[in-house]
Amino acid sequence: MSIALIFPGQGSQQVGMGRALADTFAVARAVFEEVDAALDESLSTVIFEGPEDALTLTANAQPALMAVSLAALRVLEAEAGLDVARHAAFVAGHSLGEYSALAAAGSLTVPDAARLLRIRGEAMQKATPVGEGAMAALLGLDLETARAVAQEAAGDEVCEAANDNAPGQVVISGSKAAIERAVVIAKSRGARRAMLLPVSAPFHCALMTPAAEAMREALASVKILAPKAPLVANVTAGPLTDPEAIRARLVEQVIGAVRWRESVSFMAGAGVTRFIEIGAGKVLAGLVKRIAPETASESIGAPDDVARFKADAFLTSAA
Repeated sequence: MSIALIFPGQGSQQVGMGRALADTFAVARAVFEEVDAALDESLSTVIFEGPEDALTLTANAQPALMAVSLAALRVLEAEAGLDVARHAAFVAGHSLGEYSALAAAGSLTVPDAARLLRIRGEAMQKATPVGEGAMAALLGLDLETARAVAQEAAGDEVCEAANDNAPGQVVISGSKAAIERAVVIAKSRGARRAMLLPVSAPFHCALMTPAAEAMREALASVKILAPKAPLVANVTAGPLTDPEAIRARLVEQVIGAVRWRESVSFMAGAGVTRFIEIGAGKVLAGLVKRIAPETASESIGAPDDVARFKADAFLTSAA
């Protein structure tokens, strides 16, 4: 059995995530303490206790989700014997989850990942004035049709496909007026649903160019090692192991589309039969079921999940 470890992105956060792991396992507590020290603040208090509006701030949500993912991974390593180098064919993450994947695979340290995600979150929030950008989900349209809708709606503004999440689930991003036009056009093109999303900025489109430049500067001085398992990158939907290629793709990722459907399809086509989502929520496992229904998928983010995983003897056959 071949496995891929996948890591969630923004939107999966909720107050209290990871707390049971931290209360139960010392290795999980150590990750939260490491992130707090790297950011010189108690982000773990916001994660465990809220308030919700503080946790959902992009600058907090991004390092917070990484912290929960890495805490869960450390518990799986300590309690279930998971070894990324031996057991994982690939690692991948949705948007910010790519940083979690790289930390899991040893390319980035947890402190560096936390600091980079704080910079990334702040830069993405500042890239576009509040109220000038928007994102919308188009359900029931394939990627080609969604791109055509975005192009028609753009005019002289920005309107692009930002996330190709699953068959019939594409998110577009750009200038608010253009996105609003696209919602109307999408419905006329047969979309089952087309709706604006409650997001604070238009992620993964050309409006994020200032944020991409901020990340280019931030990443320039960070040490990136070859991952213990190949990273399937958001912007290429293909495997990467070269540190400098990873650095470049992390910059491109800020404005580039998240090619999640293609990424999962690639991994399944390369022999992955089991996808393990590590961290908060169950969004990615649900998407995998739609993209590659012939594979197994599960989410691990709480002590009960760890116990279930520990009881599964598949790791010996995956080594």
